[in-house]
Amino acid sequence: MKQIKSFQIDHTVLLPGLYVSRVDGDCVTYDLRCKKPNKEPAMSTGAMHTLEHLIATFVRSSQYENSVVYFGPMGCRTGFYLILRDDVSKPEAIALVKDALAFCAAFDDAIPGASKRECGNWRDHDLLGARAEAAAMCAVLKNWGEENLTYPE
Repeated sequence: MKQIKSFQIDHTVLLPGLYVSRVDGDCVTYDLRCKKPNKEPAMSTGAMHTLEHLIATFVRSSQYENSVVYFGPMGCRTGFYLILRDDVSKPEAIALVKDALAFCAAFDDAIPGASKRECGNWRDHDLLGARAEAAAMCAVLKNWGEENLTYPE
């Protein structure tokens, strides 16, 4: 089997941030990296699960809702993938992620989609943990621009 693109990224130098992971036709995959791989503890499953619900709901409720293909967690629990159609510019994608994280950092309500009927693991949520992770990423991305979207080497 060939090595997939995400395994070709040097995880020994990867820092928290937002990166363009790949472009496939009209879809751009963004890597929202929240943790230094193999250096920091991974996100707890509860916090990550809650962030997934909050950010997915936020981006699919935004002005870009028709351009959102996917938002979901990485199995290593160090970040998320956001797939957008290429009609969303890179500066708009950065602003969308920053806005989503600010929304999560301040969120203090019922977690969307977190009932037994709506979620396959509805007991595994951590709003306080999600808020803390989002606030940390808000600080990381505060001055993030298009020039920062390339993976470090």
